[in-house]
Amino acid sequence: MSRADKSAAIAELAEKFRSSNAAVLTEYRGLSVAQITELRGALRGNATYAVVKNTLTELAAKEAGVTAFDGQLVGPSAIAFVEGDPVEAAKGLRDFAKANPLLVIKGGLLEGKALSAAEITKLADLESREVLLAKLAGAMNASLSKAVYLFAAPLSQTARVVDALRAKVEVEGPAAAAPAAEAVEETPAETAPAAEATEDVATGGDDA
Repeated sequence: MSRADKSAAIAELAEKFRSSNAAVLTEYRGLSVAQITELRGALRGNATYAVVKNTLTELAAKEAGVTAFDGQLVGPSAIAFVEGDPVEAAKGLRDFAKANPLLVIKGGLLEGKALSAAEITKLADLESREVLLAKLAGAMNASLSKAVYLFAAPLSQTARVVDALRAKVEVEGPAAAAPAAEAVEETPAETAPAAEATEDVATGGDDA
C-alpha cells in the first residue's frame, strides 16, 4: 500500500470513528467470507462491519481522539461502526457470536465512553428504541382512553336525560316536563362517582 493510500485509509477510518454513534471491535479469526457477509447482512441498517488493518486503525483512532481500543488491536480485527441503533447493533453482534463462537467481541465505544465486552452484552439485553417508544405510546393511549371514558360518562348520562325530557314534552305537553327537568338538575349528583374517579386518576387514587 502506497503512502497516499495509507493516508487516505487513515483519514477514512478517523472519519468513521467521528461520525458513528458507537463502534465495536471484534476478532474474526476463523470466520469464512460467507460468514462475514452474513454478519454484515445482520447488521445492515444499524452498522457497517469493516475488516481493518491494526496499525492504520491505531493511527486513525489517535487522530479521532479514540482511546477505547488501545492495546486491543491485535489479531485479525474488524470493527462494527454503528450509525443506527446501538442496541440493535449490539444484539446483532451478540446473536451472531452465539451462533458462531469464532467471532470474539473485544470491546466498544459508545458516545465517547469505552465499553467492555460484558457491557456490550448488557447493551444487547436492553430493549430497542422502537420497542420503548411503542410501549410509551401504548401507555399514553391507555391513559388517554381511560380519561376520555371518565369524562364522557357524565355527559352521556346528561344527554339521555335531556332526550327523555324532549320526548316527554312531545307526548304529554309542556306541563309534563317538570319531573324530567328535576332529573336534569339531579344529574351532577348522580355522576359524582365518575367525577370522583376522575379525581383519583389525577391524584393517583388510593393505589398510588
